[in-house]
Amino acid sequence: MRDTIRLTGVRARGHHGVFDHERADGQDFVVDVAVEVDARAASGSDDLDETVHYGVLAEQVVAEIERDPVDLIETLAERIAAAVLTHRAALATEVTVHKPQAPITVPFTDVSITIRRTRGGVRAAGPDVEEEE
Repeated sequence: MRDTIRLTGVRARGHHGVFDHERADGQDFVVDVAVEVDARAASGSDDLDETVHYGVLAEQVVAEIERDPVDLIETLAERIAAAVLTHRAALATEVTVHKPQAPITVPFTDVSITIRRTRGGVRAAGPDVEEEE
């Protein structure tokens, strides 16, 4: 059984996208992060070092959004997932990057990508574990 720490709606301005105006003007990105942990050690010891410090994690997410531009939100999601997995207590993560101001020509509310990554490059797939492609 796994436990989950969730950070929802972390917002920062980034300059990601394939169009020149996206790189020049920037836009807001919103990120949701779920971190799979085993919270028993932290709850038993009441020690912050035994879990993922969500304040630090939120700052890392903002730093990833604000750093050097990439073309795709898929790439941004991968960078954020990699940052999450640097935390010793993080076993897996699910990262959703929202791009609500994406340059789409029809009315829409949001566009997003959700990825799931685990330590060691495998992901849970039901009761079995498969290699990610």
